[in-house]
Amino acid sequence: MAQRILVTGAAGFIGFHLSKRLCALGYEVVGLDNLNDYYEVSLKESRLKILSETENFKFRKIDLTDAEGLNKTFSDFGFATVVNLAAQAGVRYSLTNPHAYLKSNLEGFLNILEACRHNKIKHLIYASSSSVYGANKTMPFSVHQNVDHPMSLYAASKKSNELMAHCYSSLFDLPTTGLRFFTVYGPYGRPDMALFLFTKAILEGKPIDVFNNGRMKRDFTYVDDIIESIVRLIPLAPVKNPGWNALQPDPGTSFAPWKVFNIGNNNPVELLRFIELLEEKLGRKAVKNMLPMQDGDVPETFADVEDLALLTGFRPSTSPEEGISRFVDWYKDYYNINL
Repeated sequence: MAQRILVTGAAGFIGFHLSKRLCALGYEVVGLDNLNDYYEVSLKESRLKILSETENFKFRKIDLTDAEGLNKTFSDFGFATVVNLAAQAGVRYSLTNPHAYLKSNLEGFLNILEACRHNKIKHLIYASSSSVYGANKTMPFSVHQNVDHPMSLYAASKKSNELMAHCYSSLFDLPTTGLRFFTVYGPYGRPDMALFLFTKAILEGKPIDVFNNGRMKRDFTYVDDIIESIVRLIPLAPVKNPGWNALQPDPGTSFAPWKVFNIGNNNPVELLRFIELLEEKLGRKAVKNMLPMQDGDVPETFADVEDLALLTGFRPSTSPEEGISRFVDWYKDYYNINL
């Protein structure tokens, strides 16, 4: 029988692409999502429609804070692996809606951990974020650096997930892998992310908000590279590190079966250059509304992916030129736009 995998947030951007890929590889996938209205639900429904046409995909509409519904799903199906991608996303949204992050990202994640613990899950993979690096300015960001100075509640909630997972790995021998995603973009992406917002505004002749006067750098990572990384990590559940030294603790590994990885392109791009590439693909110039840095933002992200490459033999490498081109082609097709 094919291995059965639970993917939470299956109607979300990364969850959709991962579920689709896993089904193509022959896995049985059960997808959970609460289909909330943080952004247009129709986009989530479009992703689900594609997944529903796949024979080995099943969907349940469940919120992670529904412990009873979550536990029933675990008992009904029996999973070997869980990939938790469900979360309240967005740095800026966390400034005005803080309670949503504690409810979804902490209470919801606790329910996932409890369900994994009681159902003897062999590997829990969960989404963290590059935002955990916060005020750190040592580049590139390494999983072996401390991440104790978050700049937003969203970042703090993701750091909390890593700490919570470590507790369960230590106490209950639950193998957990945290993935620090770096600015993911691509087809079926989130409408609140820069590339989607910029594309829509440029095509409508509206100005785009360019924070930090465009001098920010981001390690933009194409979604297919994210998915390839996850797929390779699924069979590689972390094991205890016998060389871990409590007198000189390494933040990137542990005496418990716990690990974190950066998943980024290892190639920061200045925001103004990213916009230039988008303008070239669209054949139109953007009207730029230059603004200062926003609260909660950081000036630069840059992923050290050596740990990922050493373990999996893979490192993300899709160029921004190729990734933006694929996104724009999808956007024009999805919204029926002829340029």
